[in-house]
Amino acid sequence: MHDYELLVIGSGPGGQRAAIAAAKLDRRVAVVERPEMLGGVCLNTGTIPSKTLREAILYLTGVDQREIYGQSYRLKDEVTIADLTARTTRVVTKESDVVRSQLTRNRVAIIPGTARFTAPNEVEVDDGGGRTRKVSADNIVIASGTKPARPASVAFDEKTIIDSDGIIHLEQVPRSMVVAGAGVIGIEYASMFAALGTKVTVVERRMRMLEFCDEEVVEALKYHLRDLAVTFRFGETVASVEAHPQGAIALLSSGKKIPADTVLYSAGRQGMTEHLNLEAAGLTADPRGRITVDEFFRTSVPHIYAVGDVIGFPALAATSMEQGRLAAHHACGEQTAPNTVPQPIGIYSIPEISFVGRTEDQLTEACVPFEVGVSRYRELARGQIVGDSYGVLKLLVSPEDGKLLGVHVFGTGATEIIHIGQAVMGCGGTVDYLVDAVFNYPTLSESYKVAALDATNKMRQVTKLSE
Repeated sequence: MHDYELLVIGSGPGGQRAAIAAAKLDRRVAVVERPEMLGGVCLNTGTIPSKTLREAILYLTGVDQREIYGQSYRLKDEVTIADLTARTTRVVTKESDVVRSQLTRNRVAIIPGTARFTAPNEVEVDDGGGRTRKVSADNIVIASGTKPARPASVAFDEKTIIDSDGIIHLEQVPRSMVVAGAGVIGIEYASMFAALGTKVTVVERRMRMLEFCDEEVVEALKYHLRDLAVTFRFGETVASVEAHPQGAIALLSSGKKIPADTVLYSAGRQGMTEHLNLEAAGLTADPRGRITVDEFFRTSVPHIYAVGDVIGFPALAATSMEQGRLAAHHACGEQTAPNTVPQPIGIYSIPEISFVGRTEDQLTEACVPFEVGVSRYRELARGQIVGDSYGVLKLLVSPEDGKLLGVHVFGTGATEIIHIGQAVMGCGGTVDYLVDAVFNYPTLSESYKVAALDATNKMRQVTKLSE
């Protein structure tokens, strides 16, 4: 007889959902988490702080209102770190209370401390104060998350040379910044600080950024970031960084030297598995600390599951939640099926990017025919009202059966309105539904109807000429 029927290591989005899902099925459940990290990396240093920071920057700088009020418009002449952290602290505190309330309300035991395996069904929890206790469970879910990867060649000092966790600890808004890495995190922070007036240089070893996104959308984002004075150095690598009393110098492999107040190193994420003593459970992790799982999120040890960022791509809070729910249901013997509903990707750059389904390049490479329907925000009344003349929604439609193959949105509210396309795709709907649907006016969602009509008209022309 074990202490619990399900034990979850980590309380981030994946761990929360796994614990609550099992509790709803009347199982005895516990979560192991450090007291100061309830809610996981997502709540304390990752998603929630960064998105709150973005919202504060948009509001205080007025950057998204300048098309209406002019390029000099600002709500506050000088935005300080204190202005930004005030909002972030408030949101994190309130959200932490929500997480704790949800767990306790569902009778999930919260065990404070860090866990390490001592056997396949047992972990030892260290409370950080010198006391340990053994906890056993029928099933265990590893949801330990990730941390920023730190190359050995870079001497992080938490002030001048930082990773993404260090952003919220900056003492002042830097006048200049080098961002090493043009992945999602790097681009999000590059756009935020550029909006604050920081002179940003992005260094990326590949020849393009966000390779999994639609190329036209990425080009539009690059245009807007350049408009915010962002400089891109593609095909370059930061070889080392020299810290100086007044700033830092990033040394590139090509020999270039870039001075900056702050260097933000965004070199991917590393799974937090090094302290779990996985060997005692019969498990191993890859060099990036990630654990391999099957379609039910089981590891090589059948009663141990892993969910969230610790299993790798897509490493999103939204997908982690669903992984946690599915893993818990499977562990509790509830019938589950692998999730086949298309999952959206959201990038909180300024402006936003969001998409679901495949890109034009992917469809072309797979020799899948498609038609493109486009709607531009500047042609929508709501686009004019909110001052967004650059936004665009693009539908990729199958000319054979009218089904949506992909939806790509760039601009205001992209991460919100993408769910309309996701719902249509998930329910097997066609472009005809969007043509016939009546959308509230004026809204950005109306762009679906405009794009659907555009795609339909193009397909009609092909049919007419083929007769």
